[in-house]
Amino acid sequence: MKLLKRFYSFLVLFCAVSTVNAQELNFTVQVNAQNVAQPNQTIFTTLETSMQEFLNNTKWTDQKFKEIEKINASLVFVVTNYDNDRFSGNFQISVSRPVYNSSYTTPIFNFKDNDIAFEYVEYAPFFYNANQFENNLISLISFYAYTTLGIDADTFEKRGGQEFHEQAQTIVNLAQGSQGVAGWKASDGLLSRFRLNDDMLSDTYKEYRDVMYDYHIKGLDAFSKDSKSGKILLKKYIMQFEELHSRRPNSLLQRTFFDAKADEIMSIYSSGPAVDIRDIKTSLQKLAPNQSSKWRNIKV
Repeated sequence: MKLLKRFYSFLVLFCAVSTVNAQELNFTVQVNAQNVAQPNQTIFTTLETSMQEFLNNTKWTDQKFKEIEKINASLVFVVTNYDNDRFSGNFQISVSRPVYNSSYTTPIFNFKDNDIAFEYVEYAPFFYNANQFENNLISLISFYAYTTLGIDADTFEKRGGQEFHEQAQTIVNLAQGSQGVAGWKASDGLLSRFRLNDDMLSDTYKEYRDVMYDYHIKGLDAFSKDSKSGKILLKKYIMQFEELHSRRPNSLLQRTFFDAKADEIMSIYSSGPAVDIRDIKTSLQKLAPNQSSKWRNIKV
């Protein structure tokens, strides 16, 4: 099943919207340079516009999207240093997707990349070449474009984002030959782009992608029919992380899931029809101890 078949039943409400060969992403980009002393602030505005247009106007796949099928996401680039066309700082990527038969939008990815460094000359054109490393900025943006596509597709079909994660892997491999940039190699630490992509494609961490599908399609998307049953199902799917945790405690993908979902899980189990949540609360404290303040707000 391709991304085109993402089955939003509520789309029938928009049947008057014509089908177009639209691009896949709807990114909002913000470049935050408020802590950088730079007389010419226009370069940051130009960079912001260029990044957003590149993400949203590039055709990343061979699939046709309607405007309302685009994937909503945001990228915030916090600039910590700028000197002579060289930028460094961090990216904060957030991605969401709608829930079946609902006006609710659920977060599916929330990731901070602290190893951002690149050169950018104002008004320089952006070109994506799938077979060649152009520069680190193009690779960074393209990597997160394909990672966004892959994670979104994984929530609609089991392992549905495989081809996009593999394309992100190609970007990682091509970027490894570049000099003086971090985040692309196995030696770059446990929070790198290499580690995020490698874990995504590894069977060692298979529960992450399985849960992403089950949680959204079988859990959240079932809420419209029966919220109590939905809560019970979500508990079951979240606790699938127990097996991953026993093999790789506090893995990057496990932390990534709960960074995106902690507020949502707290809200789900703090209201609505009552279910026995003693086991899930105990599990959450073990699986995501960094979110313990939120788990304490869940009342048994």
